[in-house]
Order: sequence, then structure tokens, then C-alpha cells
Amino acid sequence: MNTRVGFGIVGCGRISQIAHLPAAVKADGVEVVAVCDANPHLAQEVGRRWGVKGVFSELHDLLAEPSVEAVLIAVPDRFHLDIATRCLEAGRHVLVEKPMASSSAECAELELQVARTGLKCQVGAMRRHDPGIQFAREFIRAEVGEILSFSAWYGVSSLRPAMERTLFPPLVVDQQEREREAGFKQDRLRYLLMTHGTHLFDEIAYLIGDAAQLDARLSTRGDDYSWQGLWQLADGTCGRFELSVNVHRDWSEGFVVNGTAGSLRLSTDFPFFLRASDVSAFVERDGIWRRPMFGDTNPYERQIEAFARAIRDGSRTDPDAAAGSAAVRAVEAVGRSVNGNLQALR
Repeated sequence: MNTRVGFGIVGCGRISQIAHLPAAVKADGVEVVAVCDANPHLAQEVGRRWGVKGVFSELHDLLAEPSVEAVLIAVPDRFHLDIATRCLEAGRHVLVEKPMASSSAECAELELQVARTGLKCQVGAMRRHDPGIQFAREFIRAEVGEILSFSAWYGVSSLRPAMERTLFPPLVVDQQEREREAGFKQDRLRYLLMTHGTHLFDEIAYLIGDAAQLDARLSTRGDDYSWQGLWQLADGTCGRFELSVNVHRDWSEGFVVNGTAGSLRLSTDFPFFLRASDVSAFVERDGIWRRPMFGDTNPYERQIEAFARAIRDGSRTDPDAAAGSAAVRAVEAVGRSVNGNLQALR
């Protein structure tokens, strides 16, 4: 048996070209054997650029390819449930971009499909594979003591388009599809909260724990939106979060936690810089700050490597389908709570 997992990538658009394909082609234990896109020209050109032999414009043709053991789904979330279900029914493991599906109801349906098939499903919340964030999680559990308070924020920079023009190589573009997607993004409240909120809320759950109650408010100024809220755990631990799109400065993403024995500060860069989060961790008994440094820092590469290992050794995916569902439920609860209603999640 080939020790590398054969991957098919469904969706040859922007995120595949700038993140998933560059990561997958050099990842340990991974071989990209096929790409698929509804636009045949886009699929052919992307396949040619990345030296992928299997090029398809129909999902059923990709799933008929025996070398495809797992599928990375990188299309808009309204297609996630249908494509993931078809992949699972065809016996393929699934790594699906976040959000896992377009609603909590669809997420629950996908969870049932995963349980029924016994196959692996991982959600593309790649921040869990940032080594700085992984260090933070272990430190919080081992060193800070009981958590007194925490604060998490995620601010999308207004400079993002210029940053992307600087960083990204020329992409193969389906202009008609881009214009069609722009229409779906006109519902900015839903799009921004779902797209960015799933990152923020999954990270809080990963570092601190799932919310039992949420209380949130929204302020707007033109095209700028800011959600401010409280995240409370079942044991009463409480912290605050902020999701702002846009902030008119550098990318702003971070986390602070204060405990009875120590504290931690976390700062995360624009994701396509591919840097590990910067961590400063304080242990009161030692009286010193720790600041770890990392070499292997591409979270997109690390997430697909982790998924391939889970397939080969049978370990748990991270995040799994249950965590993917929890992030979407949190998004929906925040959306309901902006009218001032406390939302119970359990």
C-alpha cells in the first residue's frame, strides 16, 4: 500500500491556488492525484500548473478514480453538504473547508453521514495547526491554573486587498464564477460573520472551551462591521470576543488569558504570511516569560499532513465534524443575539 494518501481537490479557485495546492504538493504523506472544477478550463490550467495528472470537471468522474482516497473540498459553503455526502458515500475521507456547511442543520446532517460511514472528516480550521496556537493550548491547560478571564479578537485589515496583490502569484480566474459569488456575498452580515466568525469561535473553543451561553452586539459604520460579545462556559468562566471587518490598520488577531497561576498573550498574523503565532507565556512561580520559536509554520501544510496521518493511523481528526458543527452553532447564536437576547447553547 502506498504510504502517501492520494488526494483529490474539488474546487480550483482562489483558496486552492494560494493555499491548499502549494501546501499539499510538498506535504509529507500526501499526493495530489486529481483536481476537479465545474469549469473545465480552470481545472485543466490549474492541473497543468501543479503537475496533477487527474483533471476532471465532474465530481462523479473524480470519485471513479481509484487513486483518490480522500477529497479536499474547497468550494463555497452552500455546496459543502452535497459534495461531502457524495464523497463519503463513495468511500472517500473528507477535508472540508470551513464553515463545515451553510447552517447548523446541514452540519448535523453531515455529522450523521460521517458517523454512518465511519470515514474521516476534518474541517479546514487551519489555525488549530498553527504551532503557536498549539503551544498556547497546552500551556493554558498545564500552567495558567484556573481561568479567570480571557479576551479574543479577530480584525480583518482594510489593507487586505493590497496585501494580497503583493503576496499572491497570478491566479487562474473564472470571471463569471467570481461575479456570481460576488452576488452571494452581498449579504455582508451573513457572509462576514460565517466566514470569519467560524475561525474566531473555533479558536476560542480550542483554547478555552465550548460556549454554554453567548451574548453579542453589533455596530456598523458603512461597510465596516464589529461584533462584540461575551463567551461563557458551563462552569461560569467568562471572556469577551471581538470580530471586526474591517479594522483600518494592520491585520489584528490575538488572544489573552489570565489564570490563577499565570497568563498568556497570543498574536496571529495575516494567514497568508504562513507564520506561527507569536506567544508570550508567563508562569508566576518561575517569574519569567516564555516565548517559543518555531520553524515548521505553514498551517495549511500542517493540517493536511495531520489529516493524512489520521487516515493512516486511525486517530481523531482535528477539528472533527462535531467541532465544525459547534463553530457554526456559535455563529448562528451570535447572529440571533445581536438583538440583545442571551443565547443558551446547551
